[in-house]
Amino acid sequence: MKSRHFSGRNIVALIVIIAVIVGFAVDLYTIQVRDNEYYAEQNNTVKTYVVPIEAARGEIVDRNGNSLVTNRQGNSITLNAVYFPSASESAQRNEIIYNLIQLFEKNGEEYAQNLPLTIDKKGNIKFTDDDDAVETMKSADMLNLQSYATAQNCFDAMVEKYSLEDYDDETALKIGNIRYELTRLLFSYENPVTIAEDVSDETVATIKEDQETYCGADVSVVAYREYVDSTIAPHILGTVREINAEEYSELKDEGYNITDQIGESGIEQAMESELKGTAGELTITIDSDGNITEEVTKEPIQGSTVVLTIDRDLQVLAQNELKKVCDEVDAYSSAGAVVVTDCNSGEILAAASYPTYDLDDYYDNYEELSTDSRNPLWSRFALGTYAPGSTFKPAVACAALEEGTITANTTFVCEGVKTFYGQEFQCLNGNAHGTENVKTALRDSCNMFFYNCAINLGITKMNEYASEFGLGSKTGVEIAESTGTLATPENRENSGGIWNIGDTMQAAIGQSDNLFTPLQLANYCAAVANGGTLYEMHFVKSIISSSTGVVNEKGSTVLNTIDLSETTLDLVHQGMRLVATNGGPYLIFNALDTEVACKTGTSEVVVNGVKRNNGFLITYAPYDSPEIAISTVVEMAGSGTETAEITAEIVDYWYQNNTDAKTNQKVGTLLS
Repeated sequence: MKSRHFSGRNIVALIVIIAVIVGFAVDLYTIQVRDNEYYAEQNNTVKTYVVPIEAARGEIVDRNGNSLVTNRQGNSITLNAVYFPSASESAQRNEIIYNLIQLFEKNGEEYAQNLPLTIDKKGNIKFTDDDDAVETMKSADMLNLQSYATAQNCFDAMVEKYSLEDYDDETALKIGNIRYELTRLLFSYENPVTIAEDVSDETVATIKEDQETYCGADVSVVAYREYVDSTIAPHILGTVREINAEEYSELKDEGYNITDQIGESGIEQAMESELKGTAGELTITIDSDGNITEEVTKEPIQGSTVVLTIDRDLQVLAQNELKKVCDEVDAYSSAGAVVVTDCNSGEILAAASYPTYDLDDYYDNYEELSTDSRNPLWSRFALGTYAPGSTFKPAVACAALEEGTITANTTFVCEGVKTFYGQEFQCLNGNAHGTENVKTALRDSCNMFFYNCAINLGITKMNEYASEFGLGSKTGVEIAESTGTLATPENRENSGGIWNIGDTMQAAIGQSDNLFTPLQLANYCAAVANGGTLYEMHFVKSIISSSTGVVNEKGSTVLNTIDLSETTLDLVHQGMRLVATNGGPYLIFNALDTEVACKTGTSEVVVNGVKRNNGFLITYAPYDSPEIAISTVVEMAGSGTETAEITAEIVDYWYQNNTDAKTNQKVGTLLS
């Protein structure tokens, strides 16, 4: 009889088996006996997810409470991960999305198509023109391809990623667009993704009535930005767009979601923190049996109302008159701007730029607008800089009078042409004005008088006063604006040039390197009119909280107080009054019931090789007690007089046809 022999290997195996059995027994005891209540509770754990509820943006109204930008309710179609097949169920996802696409196309709805791939007529896969979107598509977070990947490579990767092999290329691309959107916008239980916006009631009804075919598709009532008149003040109001990935990364801790809208330009951008609402919360609960309940646990709060300083009707008038005059000058090439400001507060009552654009068409026509040679998207009143011509002369007159280089009795003889330092200088149009004092020199826009002022003053003193009037500095408005340029020897030398005495003389008549915005010219005119107080210009009058109703008034900010004597002010005011009564625009301004004071100006430009003049005009009214200041510029107008029609219409409206509105504006109680 053979004896049994257990090798060391068998003994080890037996010990391991016994240890495993004992381990399972211990775990079974722990689960079933010792911690039975804990695991039973875990099995019944309720899962909760918090989904943000979009808050409407705040409204934008004019100074009298007239709506400019508001919201309307519409329906969007979102995919909700709670009801939508999981990522592992790709075929089911694709089938539902295909059903939705067929419904969208049948009803003429637009749906998400942010995948930068297209198919040409020959069936070739091509990239779109959006290079940034192509780069994003190839990134590690999306298709994870090398930068040199072709459009076909990207398409193939998309088909593989989303299991679209059973569809033809055209259908695969359509479905891929929505699958890509889910990836791009971080689709999850907490983050439903909108795939179609502003859809029809017919589409809404179909989806609600057939949740099996469109499983996971949900209808959301959302607020869409709406303009009472999308042509009013587009350069002031600005635009909104979807937040981009970089902005979301920076702002998510401030309550932004990847699907939020954000201000892109103008007041929409400048007042983003006020206009953005506070998102609400929808809590979704899934119990152990798979039952789903939803509850709004936090109501969304609409953004605050932004009250602007502009007067809607005055803004419309300014826009229409500016267009009219520009088209009369040159319907194909002329452009311009007009600014109306309150002399005693810095509030901007109207600001127009031409050519302009329609906010409703901005995104649809962006490529055309951005490549238009006339630059309709360019805000000429805030970003355009111009040599101001003779509108600069009141500042020089103030400087010369204050510094004592001239007095009320100082005269210079104008013979039309004169040689200074070996160089010939001409007066305006070569006119010989004869003996001129400061008032008549302003009336006649006599270059010779101001050449002499420049020689006696010097560029440093002249610029000191120009700076005091805010020329060559930003005005403080909430939207983007240019700084402008004050002609100085330092700036000339920094650009590689040489400054001569002749440049000082040219600077005194608003030429040389002087470049100012229409906003600056209006504010400078207001400071001359009100006796030397330079206010910060602003478009925002107040903010009204949607949650509390509290009104936060912006108020006025004084940037500078210019120390000007009564004598200086009287002489300059009288000179500017003479321009209105006896100067170039006298026929237009003498017909007004309201007395005004003004200064015209021209500056030479070269357009297509031809020398032309831009026309400028600064005006304040009423003459005896200034309330408003106006600056106008019309490119290629020939002279400032040609812009006087715009100013006259504004003054006439403000003081003759706007009595009710003016009373309301002073009360300041229209909004609540």
